[in-house]
Amino acid sequence: MKKFNKNKTVELLLNLAPVIGLILLAAAFLVIAGAKDVNISYSFKNIINQSIITMVVATGAIYIYTLGSFDISLGASMCVSALLGAMAYNRTGSLAVMFAVCVLCAVLISLTSSVLATVFNLPVFVTTIAMMSLLNALVLVLIKINGKGDVVQIPATAVKGLNTIWFKLLILFLYGAVCVLTFSFMKLGRQEKFVGGNPECAKLTGLNAKTLSIIGFAMAGLGVGLGAFLTITYAPTLSRNTAGSVGMDVIISIVFGGMPVSGGARSKIYSAIVGSLSMTLLSQIMLMLNLNSGIGQMVKATIFILVVYVSMLNSRKNILPR
Repeated sequence: MKKFNKNKTVELLLNLAPVIGLILLAAAFLVIAGAKDVNISYSFKNIINQSIITMVVATGAIYIYTLGSFDISLGASMCVSALLGAMAYNRTGSLAVMFAVCVLCAVLISLTSSVLATVFNLPVFVTTIAMMSLLNALVLVLIKINGKGDVVQIPATAVKGLNTIWFKLLILFLYGAVCVLTFSFMKLGRQEKFVGGNPECAKLTGLNAKTLSIIGFAMAGLGVGLGAFLTITYAPTLSRNTAGSVGMDVIISIVFGGMPVSGGARSKIYSAIVGSLSMTLLSQIMLMLNLNSGIGQMVKATIFILVVYVSMLNSRKNILPR
């Protein structure tokens, strides 16, 4: 008879905690929605619509966070990419061109942040802070030059056929499949986890952290570009506030999904999906309870701190010197 291993049981429960939390939130949502006579199918449709863009961007951001780094310019990058994509459509009338511009711009912006950090040997987060300021300024310039008033817009009829849950789920599935394949079943994911877990050991084994950083940022940029395209299909009128909360939503979603902020071996692709759905469900529950946005932000912040604390408490003894 196998001896009961308390440590493994606790670790298993902590790993399953995000999924258990998502199930409990879904159950609470169903109970509250039933009590308040809310149209559940319509509400779930809204939940998918609200969370799917964050899922796509957060899935790509996993590559960055696994390395023990982060990028706070994701929202600004997404806004610039969406604006340029919309402007390209207005010039060409082609959705294919709009899609290509969104993706290419986002990947180039992401690569620029990574390459600048590599060339000047700066911490990645330093270059992303600089990029965020630059991109926010570029947003204002683009709107002033090409906008109508304070917005850049395309005809709603042009993207009406793409503004469906099934199309958005298809984009998420295809991109998610690529990320799962490269992150979970190829050496790229293993190498990134090794670098994130202990950069010094990874360097001694011959891994090139700079190359892995560039690849990781390229994958994240692809997610941002897809998110920019989906943003246009959902809201074809773009302003300076477009994707303004995406950067923080991604961080919260990844942490809600059970991924440690330090990255490393415990990084998982599904954290983005679980975390995004959990965050959106929590927002919907608070909305049904008529809690104002201020209280909602306080609740999210409290849960965020608790999740980070538990995550670090569980992994602190296993982290090697960095």
